Amino acid sequence: MSSTKSAIVIGAGIVGLATARALAIRGFKVKIFERSQRAVGASIRNFGMVWPIGQPTGELYETALRSRSIWKEACTEAGIWHNENGSLHLAYHDDEWAVLEEFVAENQAGRPAVSLLLKKQVRDKSSVAVLKGLKGALWSSDELIVDPREAIAKLPEYFTEKYGIEFHFGVAATEVHSGQVRTGDGKKHRTDRIFICSGQDFETLYPQAFTDSGITRCKLQMMRTPAQPARLGASLCAGLTLTHYKAFEKLPSLPALRSRFEKEMPEYLKWGIHVLVSQNHAGEVTLGDTHEYGLHLDPFDRAELNDLVLKYLETFCRLPKPQVAETWHGIYAKLPAGKSWLVVEPEPGVTILNGMGGAGMTLSFGLAEQVVRGANLD
Repeated sequence: MSSTKSAIVIGAGIVGLATARALAIRGFKVKIFERSQRAVGASIRNFGMVWPIGQPTGELYETALRSRSIWKEACTEAGIWHNENGSLHLAYHDDEWAVLEEFVAENQAGRPAVSLLLKKQVRDKSSVAVLKGLKGALWSSDELIVDPREAIAKLPEYFTEKYGIEFHFGVAATEVHSGQVRTGDGKKHRTDRIFICSGQDFETLYPQAFTDSGITRCKLQMMRTPAQPARLGASLCAGLTLTHYKAFEKLPSLPALRSRFEKEMPEYLKWGIHVLVSQNHAGEVTLGDTHEYGLHLDPFDRAELNDLVLKYLETFCRLPKPQVAETWHGIYAKLPAGKSWLVVEPEPGVTILNGMGGAGMTLSFGLAEQVVRGANLD
């Protein structure tokens, strides 16, 4: 691959960063245009979880593991805090435990990082997990945590130094055609390849391609606590999370669990609530989240939904400092069920990469390598 080839990536969120890296390691001279002065969208408004446990065994899981290895390399070299603390799915009911047992029985051959833990073993992995009534837990050592606000801010400088990627913040791409990008300052930029990684902004460039895909938006309400007095151990979740991720959706015992939630916790399913707990380098804990879908979402957050999150949190996690210090919401692009991402070429030399939903931190680095490798870049 000739080093004289050039590429432009539109969007400096995690998908754009991953795509720029994948192009650079294949010899392209890469520029990124980002309309904001810094990335401020979904890529910094999340848990910072690189979460392979949520992906089905096979291609998606392997893609997540590849992303994890790239995250680890980048964080180590760039001095970005990260924690390979793994995860615990806690079970307090027989139907939850049945799902975990099935998951391990069906997947352990392809996922050596997972195992079942009894109550007395859970305390070794978490200082805040509620032990009363605990049946056991699914332990996975694959999961890695970053602070997304720190990581997404530091990666551009690292990518510039290591790969020579050129960043243009505060410059919006307003028009794209094969071989050319026009920006808001009136300039035209010639290039060999263009990759559009615009996240939930899918009305500006090639809107028909997005409309044809059935893409929509998802709004998530989230919270963060003050710094806790100590490290808490593994990232935590409980039974509701088993109804959320693709890794569990085909297990025979899952319908019975979902049926119980429909009867006992209908508001949680209505708002797509499942509760995750992750701790950053400062000791703060990120909590959430909710899922509200639609092209036009309510810009205002609902306090009662945060209350539902906190109520469920108390059933499996007791934080030393449970007070809420920050609240916010994020919005990401989401494809219809059954589709894991959007890769489309609306015209020669232009590729759209989008639609990973809530798995952007987990899949982007690995997926970008696959997309760039499979593209006709000659």
